[in-house]
Amino acid sequence: MNNDLLNMLKEITEAPGVSGYEKGIREVLKRYLSQIATLEEDRLGSLIFKKEGSNQRPKIMLAAHMDEIGFMVKSITSNGYIKFIPLGGWWDQVLLSQRVVIHTQNGPIIGVIGSKPPHILSEEERKKVVEKKEMYIDIGASSEEEALKWGVRPGDPITPYSEFQVMHNPDLLLAKAWDDRVGCALLVEIIKELINENHPNTIYGVATVQEEVGLRGATTSSFVVNPDMAIILESDIATDMPGINEEKKIYLGKGPSLIIYDATMIPNSNLRRMFIDIAEKLNIPIQYSALERGGTDGGRIHIHAKGVPSVVIGVPARYIHSHTSIINIQDFLNAKKLIIEVIKNLNEEIVEKL
Repeated sequence: MNNDLLNMLKEITEAPGVSGYEKGIREVLKRYLSQIATLEEDRLGSLIFKKEGSNQRPKIMLAAHMDEIGFMVKSITSNGYIKFIPLGGWWDQVLLSQRVVIHTQNGPIIGVIGSKPPHILSEEERKKVVEKKEMYIDIGASSEEEALKWGVRPGDPITPYSEFQVMHNPDLLLAKAWDDRVGCALLVEIIKELINENHPNTIYGVATVQEEVGLRGATTSSFVVNPDMAIILESDIATDMPGINEEKKIYLGKGPSLIIYDATMIPNSNLRRMFIDIAEKLNIPIQYSALERGGTDGGRIHIHAKGVPSVVIGVPARYIHSHTSIINIQDFLNAKKLIIEVIKNLNEEIVEKL
C-alpha cells in the first residue's frame, strides 16, 4: 500500500472534528485540496472544492461529511468531574472506561469516562446498562476551580481518543471516525485522480458539517452548488461478525456497497443502474445495503430545489459509532475506481435522462 495514502488516512481519521466543531478536519482537507481545486464555503463551515472538467454542466456534487460523533462539556461538578452530552448517536454500552480528549481554550486535555470496578457493584447494578446521563469524565482535576483553571468550559467539544493502526492483516485499517472520514478520504483521492482524467462535467467535492446531528451542512451547501446530480460518499455498516442475521451481512473486502434504501432517501434508480453496469464492466465487486434506520446527506441533497438525482456509495466499516472501527482498504480503492469511471461517463445528456 502507498505510504502517502496511509499517511493521509491517518491524518484524516485522527483529526478532531465533532459536529459543530469541525475546524481540525477542515484545515486538513483544505491543505490537501485547496491547491488543486477552487475553494468555496457555506456559512455553516462546509467546504466546497470545485474541479472543472471539459464542460460547466452537469454539476456533480460529491458529498462526504467531515463531522464525527463525539460529546460536549455540559457542566463541571464541584469535585472536578466533567458531565457531558452526546453529539451524534452513541450506544451507552460502548462508552465506559474509554479515553477522550477535551478540546479546551488552553489546548487538549485527556480524560477517561469513569466506571466502577466489578468488586463494588451490587447484583442489580451488574445487570443494568449505565446511561450516558449518569456518566462522567475524569480528567484528574480535584475541583471545579482546578478544571476551570486548566481551561475547561461548558460547550467545549470532546472527541474519542483512538490512534490510527494498520492491523496484522495489512488490508485492514483501524481508526476512529471512519464514519465519515472514509468519505472525506475518497473525496481527496478522487479529485487528485481527476487532474489527469478527462471528465465532461464539473465536480463539486463537498465536505459537509453537522451531518450526525441532522444533515445540516448538506442542506446549506446544496444552495451553494445547486447540483444537477449527487454521489454521497459514506461509510456503510459492516455486519460480518457473530450474532448477525446471515441475510443482512455486509462484508469487509467484498467491495463497496450500493445503498439501495435508507430512512431519508430512495436513491435514483437510473443512476443506481449506471453504477451496477459500470461495476460489472470493470469486474468491481459491489454489495447491496438497506439502512432501515438512519440516513445520509443524500436525504437533504436529493430534495434540494426541484430535486437532485442521487445515490450513496459506502465503504463497509465494522463497529461504527464507537471509539474504533475497521475498514478494508481494497473496498476503498474499488469505490474510488468505480466512482471515477462513473464520473467520466456523466455528460449533460446522460444526466438529463436520469
